[in-house]
Amino acid sequence: MSGLVLGSSISIPSRRKRRRALISPGIIIRSQVKFVNSDEGKRLVSEEGYKILDVRDKTQHLRAHIPTSSHVPYFIENEDSDIGTLFRRTMHNNFAGLLFGIPFTKLNPQFETSVKSMFPNDDAKLLVVCQEGLRSTAAANKLVKEGCKNVTCMTSGLQSIKPGTFESVGPSELQNAGKAGLQAAQGKISAVLGAVLISALIFVTFFPDQAEYILNFIPTPPS
Repeated sequence: MSGLVLGSSISIPSRRKRRRALISPGIIIRSQVKFVNSDEGKRLVSEEGYKILDVRDKTQHLRAHIPTSSHVPYFIENEDSDIGTLFRRTMHNNFAGLLFGIPFTKLNPQFETSVKSMFPNDDAKLLVVCQEGLRSTAAANKLVKEGCKNVTCMTSGLQSIKPGTFESVGPSELQNAGKAGLQAAQGKISAVLGAVLISALIFVTFFPDQAEYILNFIPTPPS
């Protein structure tokens, strides 16, 4: 046992010192995004002073939004005029834009700067919301990387909240602010067709003779 002197003391670093030694200088430990449902989100706002940050696009925000929220879109309308953008805009307008009423957008290059100007304190408590929960997750992660320490994201977005959870202003409901284009028209058409079919069923059930009389005047298609 060379090198060991009997009676000498052996210094064992404390657990705290060992843990500190494992963290190399220059490594920054950042906060993580917390995720909550709409009920917990409402509690954070009403009881813990969280501020709502709405990161949806301008069109959805105009349809319906929480009046106490701050609006900084994570995506903005893409008005670039290069050939590639023009092609993508045409494809978008003919498919996703036509069906869902979604504008052609790009990442907002001023997003972080705008949020920091509204909430300059890195300790500000932010509840980030969007319509489906995807943009808010991306935006919340971006803010944490920029140094924000108290960022919470509402899962599933505003489309999944129960009516009345948050106060809303605008021509639509918060849950329906993402519905537009043919998607919205389809709902109205389906409602009308459903009412017509139900009325026809009631008529045939309670007035079978009159229904048979009317059906006799409907020409059959040629074979």
